[in-house]
Amino acid sequence: MDPIFKALADPSRRELLDRLNARGGQTLRELGEGLGMSRQAVSKHLAVLESALLVTVVRQGREKLHYLDPVPIRELADRWIGRYERHRPAALSPLEQTLEGTAMDKPEFVYVIYIQTTAEKLYQALTDPEFIEIYMGGYGPESTWEVGAPVRWKMDPDGEFEEVGQRVLEAEPGKRLSYTWHTLQPMHRQMFDFASDEEWEKAVQERSEVAFDIEPAEEPEMGIKLTITHDGFDSPDSKMLEGVSGGWVVILSSLKTLLEGGKFLDEPA
Repeated sequence: MDPIFKALADPSRRELLDRLNARGGQTLRELGEGLGMSRQAVSKHLAVLESALLVTVVRQGREKLHYLDPVPIRELADRWIGRYERHRPAALSPLEQTLEGTAMDKPEFVYVIYIQTTAEKLYQALTDPEFIEIYMGGYGPESTWEVGAPVRWKMDPDGEFEEVGQRVLEAEPGKRLSYTWHTLQPMHRQMFDFASDEEWEKAVQERSEVAFDIEPAEEPEMGIKLTITHDGFDSPDSKMLEGVSGGWVVILSSLKTLLEGGKFLDEPA
């Protein structure tokens, strides 16, 4: 918790977090506009926020895009507020609204996790069906993982892999994997609240994409940095965006557990 408290203690850094909460994916130049400080000073503040895992950086060409990661703030609130209060205090409501209620102008899900493994093993875990079955709980994709190849998906642990229109976009072992995502399936209609048939018909047309970027962490002792970017959603109210935002966090946490301390394929069951 210490790096988080240190990061939040400075008003300039809190201002940067507010700006990223209002609009994710900003460059250093955009974040520094109107702050009255040098580019170097803004960069140093962002480095502190990134070290505290409050800000995630994603490279897009020559640009570095910055995103707010609210998970550490939630953990801080749970540890230092929720633990001592039987009921959530009213003071937490603005925080909850800040983290959950802000509309994004380009809706996307970006999440970073650090795993003690190698880039090769991490890529294998993203593509090997035996690995996938373990950390996805029997669901997940199957493919030859060549560019243009279909990505079949198992929607039910007891079911079969289905062709749902997904295709591999990029496949660079140890570095990057990207593929188109499936649309909402009939079973999802029962999971989400659709006001009308028209709303459902519009939602099932949405075709998003997911990308996994693998690179060494900034600090060697942190292992390998995995950045997942899931984008292409039609609006901030996208039901698919709502579903994958929570789903990916759980899946990647299981993946981290598997690679750092779980059973590997060459070990006996």
